[in-house]
Amino acid sequence: MRQLGISGAWVHEPKVFPDSRGSFHEWFKADDFLDSTGHRLQLSQANCSVSSRGTLRGIHFADVPPSQAKYVKCVRGAVLDVIADIRTGSPTFGRWEAVRLDDQTHHAVYLSEGLGHAFLALTDDATVVYLCSEGYAPQREHGIHPLDPTLAIQWPEGVELLLSEKDEAAPTLAEAEAQGLLPSYEDCRAFYAELRKTRS
Repeated sequence: MRQLGISGAWVHEPKVFPDSRGSFHEWFKADDFLDSTGHRLQLSQANCSVSSRGTLRGIHFADVPPSQAKYVKCVRGAVLDVIADIRTGSPTFGRWEAVRLDDQTHHAVYLSEGLGHAFLALTDDATVVYLCSEGYAPQREHGIHPLDPTLAIQWPEGVELLLSEKDEAAPTLAEAEAQGLLPSYEDCRAFYAELRKTRS
């Protein structure tokens, strides 16, 4: 796994073995995950999302602790996956990083607790599966508007964006910070340290 520019985020770039029948790859390896993150992935829930082209989901995050870490892969079509650092006090607060996930390279991303997550479907029937460290808990879930001009995420041009009513009504990063919704970098670092103690 290769660490991205935002701490707590990695991309897994597996070797794909194609032949006349199709292909094979290892999309998750527990030992590699442990070596990279310092802890094991606790699997509490696995999700599958199918989206038409232009569907934009996120930016979503959850309260820390326990929040919800995600290991994300696109198994059909292609998406632009975006990780946003929304941890107040982080050296990279307000930065984002994008990784194309598709059914050709079979890359996957892991984002730690406290980071914001969104993805844009680049094809019809884009199918994303993700492993979650915690189950969905609506009372702990929050969102930030994916078109927040301060974040200025560079979504591809020429794609008509489709947002849910909930995501359309989400606050900006500044509004979420003012409302006290954002996790702190200090709390996240303490939580990561605890994970390394209990899940190594």
